[in-house]
Amino acid sequence: MTLRRLGIYSAALVISAWVAVPLLLISIAAFTPRDVLYQWPRPLWPEQFTLETMRFFLRFTGVWQSTLNSVFVAVLTIGLAFAIAAPASYALARFRFRGRDSLQLAILATKMFPATVLSIPLAVAFIRWHLYDTLLGVALVHTALSIPFVTVIVTSVFVGISYELEEAAMTLGSSRAQAFLRVTLPMALPGLAAAGIFTFVLSWNEVFAATILTLNHRTLPALIVDSVIGAGAPLHFRFAGGFFMIVPALIIIFLIRRYLLTLWGVTVR
Repeated sequence: MTLRRLGIYSAALVISAWVAVPLLLISIAAFTPRDVLYQWPRPLWPEQFTLETMRFFLRFTGVWQSTLNSVFVAVLTIGLAFAIAAPASYALARFRFRGRDSLQLAILATKMFPATVLSIPLAVAFIRWHLYDTLLGVALVHTALSIPFVTVIVTSVFVGISYELEEAAMTLGSSRAQAFLRVTLPMALPGLAAAGIFTFVLSWNEVFAATILTLNHRTLPALIVDSVIGAGAPLHFRFAGGFFMIVPALIIIFLIRRYLLTLWGVTVR
């Protein structure tokens, strides 16, 4: 048992370091003075930090507007994805019907096709539908990308909640909708929060569709790829852009962390 626990703790430490170390290095580089950043050998921890690079990045044309665009698209994507995937997930978890397993497989099979294959047809279709260069068009693509994963996550959450609890509520006078809202939904909130985080991060980081389908209404990743990386911006400017991309996702995770920890049986006050 001791060796098993040691192995689990070691794996958790390695995974945590794999995620946290790049975030830490990007954060340090974003606030490192330019002359120190270009030194060789470069110090891992500079003697002083500066906001000069971040201020220059935030004054870059279109950063704040593209940030608002990304937030709007992410929120709209979460709403659309849950409006479509949550009822489907509940039906897959609670009802037994012919072709149920095939339907679940078909939902996952949609991820087999890379988005690059659909880029030209998608752009042509969006131009015809007057959705090209609109935030709604980008949100629809992000919704299509996130629905398979949201369906799988939410279905597993509903499967883990005993249907007998809903039946008990209905025997006491509640309707099926009331039993779902009062019994199942509160218990499913941690899993729904996990699905919401995944959807937000997927939409926030998605760059291909946002770049192909927009010109004047760029999201933040599309702006950074087009104006920072594509334009050959200096290294310090790229680090500032990377740090600015990380912060909103970390804030969202921090705000709903209590639901995630509740999913693993940890109470947060």
